Amino acid sequence: AAMQRFLGPLLCLWALRLPAGTGAAARGLDVASYRERVRAMFYHAYEHYLESAFPYDELRPLTCDGQDTWGSFSLTLIDALDTLLILGNVSEFQRVVNVLQEGVDFDIDVNASVFETNIRVVGGLLSAHLLSRKAGVEVEAGWPCSGPLLRMAEEAARKLLPAFQTPTGMPYGTVNLLHGVNPGETPVTCTAGIGTFIVEFATLSHLTGDPVFEDVARKALKALWKNRSDIGLVGNHIDVITAKWVAQDAGIGAGVDSYFEYLVKGAILLQDKELMSMFLEYNKAIKNYTKFDDWYLWVQMYKGTVSMPVFQSLEAYWPGLQSLIGDVDNAMRTFLNYYTVWKQFGGLPEFYNIPQGYTVDKREGYPLRPELIESAMYLYRATRDPTLLELGRDAVESIEKISKVDCGFATIKDLRDHRLDNRMESFFLAETVKYLYLLFDPDNFIHNDGSDFDVVVTPYGECVLNAGGYIFNTEAHPIDPAALHCCRKRKEEQWEVEDLMREFYSRKKTKKFTLKRPPDHDEEENAKDPEDASSEKAGWKRNSKKSSHSLLSCPSQSFNSKLAVLGQVFLDNT
Repeated sequence: AAMQRFLGPLLCLWALRLPAGTGAAARGLDVASYRERVRAMFYHAYEHYLESAFPYDELRPLTCDGQDTWGSFSLTLIDALDTLLILGNVSEFQRVVNVLQEGVDFDIDVNASVFETNIRVVGGLLSAHLLSRKAGVEVEAGWPCSGPLLRMAEEAARKLLPAFQTPTGMPYGTVNLLHGVNPGETPVTCTAGIGTFIVEFATLSHLTGDPVFEDVARKALKALWKNRSDIGLVGNHIDVITAKWVAQDAGIGAGVDSYFEYLVKGAILLQDKELMSMFLEYNKAIKNYTKFDDWYLWVQMYKGTVSMPVFQSLEAYWPGLQSLIGDVDNAMRTFLNYYTVWKQFGGLPEFYNIPQGYTVDKREGYPLRPELIESAMYLYRATRDPTLLELGRDAVESIEKISKVDCGFATIKDLRDHRLDNRMESFFLAETVKYLYLLFDPDNFIHNDGSDFDVVVTPYGECVLNAGGYIFNTEAHPIDPAALHCCRKRKEEQWEVEDLMREFYSRKKTKKFTLKRPPDHDEEENAKDPEDASSEKAGWKRNSKKSSHSLLSCPSQSFNSKLAVLGQVFLDNT
């Protein structure tokens, strides 16, 4: 029952519809206008990256040139790819897919961050692979269980596997893409760098049929769980050889953040009760030891005593995560605390001293991070509170006023005097702009409530795709959870829902039951578009009729029924 209470609101988040006149209209905010301003922000940054920085990883907007930062992958191009589709630009999406296939090589002598390569490169390629058919790319037979972007994601992930070959199963933080882990590599890795793989690696395992990726990700997650303190907290950095905690500060921010995020998202993606139970236990300890007046401080992981009374900008993802487990009231209170900091500075400083109400020395910058906007997007889907749109408005105004330069948008080096730094991180296009756009675009396909979906025929049977419920990785790359049920290799694992339905009908002693496909698109009144025509070559059938009642709408179905749309359900026999 507890699991249902916490996971049930996830699907309701995306399906929620409030009466006309609520939200933005009540405050007179022109949502469409801000949406178009966000679109313009994207293209100002993206086009200058192409003109001045490609094929380097990132744009340097003050000098109008480029630099490699995380491994020489043309990283901004990979990170921006699914954003292009969310903005509706299918032609550029198709062009970039071809560019990446021809130009990106992972067999290079480069030391790369295991964490960053996973969330940006592997995550970006997986998301683009799963969205490519929607973008009009002519996919190969067997998609989504095969395809060039999937093969690229798998190649990149295999380059990371040597990092996991440790006595504890916790990975090194850096790996050489050609030679593996360097002999002198430090064994000290941050907690997030260990626990932020299950979303991408489990997706890879389910699509390719190779369990190694999910296995190593799970082993790393469980190693952190095993080494939590007696009061239920984890520290910031750990030795992956000895499992000794090197930095013992416990909190929800930098160095830890996405570990907690991936326990929740991994639980939802994989319908995994164990991962959610782990998070809920952590959540109790976090509330008991780190939460004060809806702020979250840093404490000593063994004693629970306060070590740093600061708010870090990276912590602003937490209200969004709370919304995913249904804790919307607490999420809003914490969000409003963080929003006051934004209003004070026109952005979130990296560190904010809570008792003093001001920035921390040498941590005054704002590199255009997305986390507060991310939380606003999730919470707006759950509540339609117009305050959340106001944060979006303020973000657009601040970023355009302070950060915009001739060649893009520059990191704000100091929020006190608005000095700029010569860097535009790839997450600005992958996350910040994307979450802003989705906040102002309630009808985007990402927000699909399940009333529209596609059926694809794979070598292993039929499966439903694009029904909504996308899981964003920590770089805001959306993963369709239904895709994980498309490529099961073992017969006994295929189509559990079909088997359950057949069993149900046989017990009812009805006439012979046949599972029908949704009607073919050419049976409808509207003519096919080119996307539908090309899709039939890959065995694709599309259901584009809007149902009068959503499969995922909150009031109409029980919790188990809603989750059953995407596959396996939780069973609660207690």
